[in-house]
Amino acid sequence: MNSMVMQADIISNWEDRHESLFGVELVKLNHRLIDSGLFSREALGRVIERCPSEHLGLRAMGTEIDDPKRMEGELGNASGMEAIEAIEKGRMWMNIRRVMDWAPEYKTLLDEVFGEFEARMPGFKTFKRNLGVLISSPNANVFYHADIQGQSLWQIEGSKSVYIYPRSEIFITPENVEKILLRETAEDMPYENWFDDYATHVDLKPGEMVSWPLYAPHRVKNHDCLNISATMEHWTRQIWNSYAVHYGNGVLRRTLGLKNSSTRDHGLHVYPKAAATFLWKKLGKQITGDVVKQRDFRIDAKSPNGRASLR
Repeated sequence: MNSMVMQADIISNWEDRHESLFGVELVKLNHRLIDSGLFSREALGRVIERCPSEHLGLRAMGTEIDDPKRMEGELGNASGMEAIEAIEKGRMWMNIRRVMDWAPEYKTLLDEVFGEFEARMPGFKTFKRNLGVLISSPNANVFYHADIQGQSLWQIEGSKSVYIYPRSEIFITPENVEKILLRETAEDMPYENWFDDYATHVDLKPGEMVSWPLYAPHRVKNHDCLNISATMEHWTRQIWNSYAVHYGNGVLRRTLGLKNSSTRDHGLHVYPKAAATFLWKKLGKQITGDVVKQRDFRIDAKSPNGRASLR
């Protein structure tokens, strides 16, 4: 299974048991993405400079895990390497989105990763794959949230703690999922400190990756070092069915007042809910664009905290 970008299998410690666990339980594996040469600071500095502005997200955030106040930023005239230098100084998080759409070498790598997964897991067929790169400051947080598609986090540089919470209505209600899917809110959700008593804690180091069950809430805390990570997203037919069911439930709740609808991702009820999803979008009811749009700061590598205020 040697690849075009990589000279060896990307996942180095795959075992047969992972086929039944992947996407259903928390799975931690070892990877060789670093060997591709696509994720060094120099390579990513060039990627930042190539990145279309609409795909470059930059945030500064607070320190408390239960107070997800954040500010939106912009690159300004900083070079890619200056941006990385600035992020290393301050509490910031850069999200380079959809790299595979405008940097073909990353699309090749993404296809190789999922080609390897599909070769190892017969019946695992993916579409709408996505690759992003996260560059984040020492001690930065990603607050308690959930994602709408299959997700994995691949550590390149630095280390972080990942907390994954049970996929139950205590930690994420159907209403929470619906609001996220209908874009009525960002992916952040209400969080209580006692949730951590029930979380699975994973320390992620370079060359390690972790995936978790669909819609499982999670948060991330960087250790005291710059962090570079890759995020990969994917859809399968089962994930799409789950999306359609939860989305359709949200539409029915808002239009007919229906509650406690089934969230199973199979069965005849999937089809009318998928139709409700399609109709809602066709009528232009879904909120488009970012939930919050503002620019509060600009990258400034000379500043002690790596940024200059725009307000």
